[in-house]
Amino acid sequence: MKTMTCRQMGGACEQKFSANSFDEISELSKEHGIEMFQKADKPHFRAMARMKELMKTSGSMTGWLNSKRREFDALPEDE
Repeated sequence: MKTMTCRQMGGACEQKFSANSFDEISELSKEHGIEMFQKADKPHFRAMARMKELMKTSGSMTGWLNSKRREFDALPEDE
């Protein structure tokens, strides 16, 4: 199991997510983002706006996801 924060995943806070795979941690981050959207959390709105900008440029989002996947893969296993 490995741990990343919301901020490490492109978000706005230090909420921790722990998962066995990058796909799992991405899903946890997404669920957190939805929760923060529903709470109208302004810092998370700004982070979401940055993500929307990435989606506008062809290949940018894929590159970003690949870099986050590499970051996850490079993390040590939780103790």
